[in-house]
Amino acid sequence: MNNNKPYIIGVAGGSGSGKTFFLKCFLHHFSSEEVCLISQDDYYKPKSSQQIDENGWINFDLPEGIDDEKLLEDIKLLIDGKSIEKKEYTFNVHEENARLLNITTAPIIIVEGLFVFHYPEIAKLFDLKIFMDADEEITLNRRISRDEMERGYSRDMVMYQWVNHVMPAYKQFLLPYKESCQKVIMNNKHVADDIITISKEISDELKETVLTP
Repeated sequence: MNNNKPYIIGVAGGSGSGKTFFLKCFLHHFSSEEVCLISQDDYYKPKSSQQIDENGWINFDLPEGIDDEKLLEDIKLLIDGKSIEKKEYTFNVHEENARLLNITTAPIIIVEGLFVFHYPEIAKLFDLKIFMDADEEITLNRRISRDEMERGYSRDMVMYQWVNHVMPAYKQFLLPYKESCQKVIMNNKHVADDIITISKEISDELKETVLTP
């Protein structure tokens, strides 16, 4: 293992691509002493700072909606062996009621989020870039299911955000970085087997190359 610097992994993918499920499978293979996770979503600026579109909707799918400077600062603290405290972002939970996260550094640091490859100072820290991908029709159906169940959105609301916010942001701020990623994981199936298998393959590889003395 390289004792000088943790191994930094960036994980990005569009809405509905399966980032959350992949990370759940991936983290299952490690102890909390071996890996830590930092999420871009926990760095959303307050709603009052978010951009409003021409129809009065908040557009959460823009890189400038994230406090990337604070995210970079916290990643560097973890790289330097320090711990960080951060309020967890959860939809419709006010910041004062948000759970306080205490993130302790580890030999492997995972940074995940829509725009983590878009911010140059953050992107250059990654030793491994993983891009989660899926066909648009599949990701849209997953988004509809999630937002109807978890957020109480109507289908019209989901479609408005998809057409006006989600897809334009994906094409401009995420898709261009796909070719620079060492691993691209297609997640079109509705069964978990492929993601479970791939997450184990990557974790086995890292245990051998990063965690083995």
